[in-house]
Parts: sequence; structure tokens; C-alpha cells
Amino acid sequence: MLQRKLSNLWAMKHSNISVFIPHIGCPHQCSFCDQRTISGAQHAPDGNEVREICSKALSEVREPGNTEIAFFGGSFTAVPRDYMIELLTAASEFVGEGKFSGIRCSTRPDCISHEVLEILKKYGVIAIELGAQSMDDKVLEANERGHSAQDVSEASRLIKSCGFELGLQMMTGLYKSTRESDIATADAIIGICPDTVRIYPVVVLDGTKLADYYRRGEYRMMPLDDMVELCAELLEKFEKNGIRVIKCGLHASEFVEHDMVAGYYHPAFRELCESRIYLKKIEEYAENCGYIRIAVPAGDISKAVGHKKSNITYMKSKGVEVKIVPSADDKIEIIERR
Repeated sequence: MLQRKLSNLWAMKHSNISVFIPHIGCPHQCSFCDQRTISGAQHAPDGNEVREICSKALSEVREPGNTEIAFFGGSFTAVPRDYMIELLTAASEFVGEGKFSGIRCSTRPDCISHEVLEILKKYGVIAIELGAQSMDDKVLEANERGHSAQDVSEASRLIKSCGFELGLQMMTGLYKSTRESDIATADAIIGICPDTVRIYPVVVLDGTKLADYYRRGEYRMMPLDDMVELCAELLEKFEKNGIRVIKCGLHASEFVEHDMVAGYYHPAFRELCESRIYLKKIEEYAENCGYIRIAVPAGDISKAVGHKKSNITYMKSKGVEVKIVPSADDKIEIIERR
């Protein structure tokens, strides 16, 4: 009987109180970027608004000690210094014993310095995420990122040397990228050894240069199914190297749905990828048989079955009847095979 522990690829949860900062201070307008649409933020919050968000969240979150305040959206360390400190001052009031565990922020690799890191540490920032997007300089240049892959490596080294948790964000399917370059980016990120990774398949938003490229036929995208296959491979790759993937797919948003021109947006994109991983395992377990009954953790039933029972339907087309049942513990095991 085959038994496997449930991978933390599926079990890991990450809790943030997100404060979105619109496109302020960022020195570049990347081909794909429209942060107001992505975040839904229409104005820049001030310190008092941050206090209101954090105060409300503190009264509602069950385990604040396992939750971080997160400044996402624009490039946090590129905003005017006084404004950055105003936001950090407000957030830091809600960090400590009986409050949130710390502050997390996202920024660009070329907006990191010793001076910036000293300020972040002073106000309780414990984790920094860099928008690497790609580790291929040709892809970075084509998408007008304004930094190099070397900048990502150097900023990452500096962040880690100062004791911060490091997160890296990558985008798959960018203009001028390929499946091979995306896999090479993942391998380069693994070489940097971040604590966490976010995988964002490209979504083409109206009003961006990427939308213009797409409409002119200069930018062609692989089918959604192929992107799911790629991201499933990346999820497994990061997991095998001990790197937590804390996001896979752009978060669900009415703003994105309204302004999306094309791309790989699905409100349950990660589950599609995890279902693909399950399908590969089911195919492996079901080799040379016509019927198999597999027990999986109760919370993973839908992933194993697949979106609209796609995994079951696919295996049936291959002449294999698959029965998925809940397991008594966090294990995947073959109950019956014939």
C-alpha cells in the first residue's frame, strides 16, 4: 500500500492584512503594469487609514500573532520617504505582543539599499518581496522593467544579509518569454534561495503596452491549459527545493475581470495547477490497471477530482475508472487497484 504525507504545497496557508499602495514613486511603467486595476486601489492611503485597517483587522483576526501587515501594490520603497515612514509608523503601532507579528512589503530590486533596509527594520518590517518577474535580461528589457537579473540577485543578497525574510515574485508568459525561459527563471530563483515565491501568470490589462502588443498581434500567448501545466511544474519544483509558494495566480478582483483583455486569469488558478499535479500522480498510480480507488485528505477532494471532474473524465477516456474518497489522516494512499 502506497502512503504519502500531504505536501505542504497544498497545506501551507499565508495570512496577511493587505494595504494596497497605488502606482506612486515607481521609476518605470512596465509593459504589463496597471497597479490601480490589479489592487483595486484608487487613491493612496494615509497613516490614519492604515490605522483604521489594522485596528479593524486586529479585532477580527483569530490569530494575529500569525498574521502580518502587508504593503502591496506599487513599489513600497520607491514612494516619497516621508510618506513611506508615515505608513510604517502607523503600521508599527499594531506590531508586538498581542498584536500582529510584523510588517511585509513588496518593492523593486533596484529600490533596495542599506539605508532603506535600516529604515524598514526600525519600523518592524520582517519580510521583503521583490518583483523579479523574470531572470532573463532580454525579457526584462522587452517589458521595460528597468532593472537586470543581476539587480535581483544583488538586492536579494543584501536583504538576506540584513536578516529579513526574502520573497521573490515571478511572472510567467511575459512578452518575449518562453516556457524554457520561465523554467530557467524558476531555476535562477531557486539558486537565490528565497523563503517564499509568488507565481503570477500574465494578465493583459486594458490601457497597458502589453494590451497594445496583443491587439497588434505582436504578443501571442500559450493556451491556458499549457500555462496551467507550466505553473504546476513550477509549484512542484519550488516545493521540492523547500521554497514556499504563497500565491499562484492573480487574486480574484472585479477590477481585473472588468479590465482584462487576455491572459491567464482564473479565480481558482492555483487549484487548477494543484489538480494537474494530482492528475499526474493518479496517472502514475493507475498505470496498467482499469480501476483505482484513492484516499486523499478531505480538503483535497476537489483538487483530486479536478475542475468540473476533469481528472475523473480524463482518466475515464484512458480506460481507467477512478474513485476518490477522503482519507482518515493527511495522507494519500491507494485503497484498491485492479
